[in-house]
Amino acid sequence: MSKLSIRDLDLKNKTVFMRVDFNVPLAPGGKEITSDKRIRASLPSIQYALDHGAALILASHLGRPKGKPNPEMSLKPVAVKLAELLGKPVAMAPDCVGPQVEAMKPKPGEVLLLENLRYHAEEEKNDPAFAKQLASLCDVYVNDAFGSAHRAHASTVGMIQFVKQAAAGLLMDTELEYLTKATKNPARPCVAILGGAKVSDKIEVIENLMKFVDRLLIGGAMAYTFYRAQGQPVGKSLVEEDKIELAKDLLARAGGKVLLPVDHVVASELKAGAEAETVETIPEGKMALDIGPKTVVLYSAEVAKAKTVIWNGPMGVFEMPPFDVGTVALAKAVASSGAVSVVGGGDSEKAIKSAGVASKISHISTGGGASLEFLSGIELPGVAALTEK
Repeated sequence: MSKLSIRDLDLKNKTVFMRVDFNVPLAPGGKEITSDKRIRASLPSIQYALDHGAALILASHLGRPKGKPNPEMSLKPVAVKLAELLGKPVAMAPDCVGPQVEAMKPKPGEVLLLENLRYHAEEEKNDPAFAKQLASLCDVYVNDAFGSAHRAHASTVGMIQFVKQAAAGLLMDTELEYLTKATKNPARPCVAILGGAKVSDKIEVIENLMKFVDRLLIGGAMAYTFYRAQGQPVGKSLVEEDKIELAKDLLARAGGKVLLPVDHVVASELKAGAEAETVETIPEGKMALDIGPKTVVLYSAEVAKAKTVIWNGPMGVFEMPPFDVGTVALAKAVASSGAVSVVGGGDSEKAIKSAGVASKISHISTGGGASLEFLSGIELPGVAALTEK
């Protein structure tokens, strides 16, 4: 993907508008950040801009304030945390547009954080007048918010037509590099692991992955819609009845690429400490809540042969032991495979971290929804809008 990178820009004495993803989780009341992971993810781009003589304006949304100010979704705690991480002051703007903001324009080496973009309904509506106001603050634009790249908003798409150059930040660069490597020209064999609850959430992903992967390993509750499509017993397992015909069609078109679980960890109900057993045929009155040990061996063998592994979604109800065993075992198999491994955000990332193998994964995406759309073959608006090299 030949988009302009921050590395291609002359930043000296330029005012840079950097769209970041500071949509951090806050404790009730909105005063305390419970995880600064997203702030840390953009530190390399922020530091790069400052080291190269830029005056830096940072912009992000936080939560869903529905187009009006909400003190519980203010970015003020982020300014405090960012100043601590950078070891230098971060000025906090009272808004993201308007005379007060314009009067606070930073000098080279200084950082200004704008208030929540979504305090204005025009942000999500991609309003041209609002986009132009944002663009008027800067000389060049950098998007480092991969997690928002699938949204066509004023700060991710609209304002780009009003700036001379629009480039990807270092985090965005890395995301695009790994996701492109895994999907466009993967080292083979290429294996995808797909889990989660619903086939409907992953239809486009399955259809796109089937075009280029050598094996597609399916786990999680979505496996049981495929089971039903094959006429196999599923007990009380979660099944999307309205997706059974689609599952039949996907299996027919997959030509043997799709592997489904060969055994299952089942229980009568989903609750912590529920009495679980491993079965090859799911009995009436039981629900499958994890892949079984034979499936772990089967899937791990496929992963061991792989040169590229793409993973999105857990193999079971991994947040509730004992139904985390399959997901953790597979995470360890991916980590020890030596393959280029790309893991989609959200639950997959939690699973990798709970298995203690995050450091051995090539790339863990910071954008759940964005990585899912990328894997679906959908062009991300926030990437498409950037300047071509």
